[in-house]
This record gives sequence, C-alpha cells and structure tokens, in this order.
Amino acid sequence: DVGLVNMLNGDVNYASEGGSAGSKAQAFMKVRQGDRFTVPAGAQLRVVYFDGGRQETWKGPAAFKAGAKSSDATSGSPADVATLPSAVPQKIAQVPELLQIAKLGRSGGVAVRGTGKAPRLTTEQQAEVATAKDTYRKMRAQSPADDVTPELYLYSVLQDFLLYDDMKPVVDEMVKRQPGNNEIQELASWVKS
Repeated sequence: DVGLVNMLNGDVNYASEGGSAGSKAQAFMKVRQGDRFTVPAGAQLRVVYFDGGRQETWKGPAAFKAGAKSSDATSGSPADVATLPSAVPQKIAQVPELLQIAKLGRSGGVAVRGTGKAPRLTTEQQAEVATAKDTYRKMRAQSPADDVTPELYLYSVLQDFLLYDDMKPVVDEMVKRQPGNNEIQELASWVKS
C-alpha cells in the first residue's frame, strides 16, 4: 500500500495494475502502486501518499496512475498538490483499520475498549497529544473546507490513547465538513456510542 483515498466525490473508477476490469473507487480505500484511476467530469478524488506525505487532489476529467510517492497523470489536468507534516501520513494509514473497528462495533461485534474515565497519560503521552493538536490546528488553517485529513490525523492519535471524549468533537467536525460521507457517519456513531 502506497496511499489512501481520503476524499471522494462522484463516480471515480479504478483498476489495479495488470487488471483490466474497473471498479468503483471507495472513500478511505488503500491505494497500491500501479492502480489506475479515472475521474470523470464533475468528480473529485484526493489521495495521500504515505511515503513523503504528498496529498493530491484530482478534479475530473482526469486520469492517473499511482506511483510509490506520487501519481503520474495520463490525461486531464494535473492534481493540486500539498505536502502534509511528516507525522501525518503514518496516522492516516490507520484510517481503514479504524473504520473496520467502528463498523464491527456498530454491527454487534465485540468492541474492545475501556469504559469510564479516560486513561491517565504519562507526561510523554500528554506531550504527544499536545503536539498532535498543534499539528491539527496548523493543518486545519491550511486545508480546504471539505478536507477532513486534519481531523482524521487527530482522530487517529486520540484513538491510540483511547481518548474517546476528545474524539467526539473531532468526529462532529468531520461530519460538518463531509455530511454525506457514510464512513465518517460510521466513525461518529461509534465514538458517540
């Protein structure tokens, strides 16, 4: 896996390397090197590359092939590119697993998490959370209104420390920014339960 689709609007198709049949791209799907994407007119797709933190926003009509650290345009306009802070891509890589946890928790699966008060964090853990919140604020100030990458990053850090109460306003912010995103709705429902 080289990246993650962290925003999707419209019917974007993709095919894995060597595959001829296209499938519909999904929000928060992992991207592999060689995957080919076709973004029709009016559609939009954002990909975060884990190695280097490159974030590309593709607006249709366009087509591209995923590389190890960036995409190669095959047709249409080039992507709008941003570079994420170095700590962000590894946390974004956890999003599919976090979605799986939320879906299992909502469908009657056994959710393993503590109840009651938030855990007591060590001084180092508190510093890590404070750094993450600072990184979040900086990213939010520079990100488009519909981009939930800053929230996904902070959500992932808070999840690492089981800070569910702190996660609630983060998922509320994601829902506000992408109200039609079913995966974000899943995360919000799970955190609030």
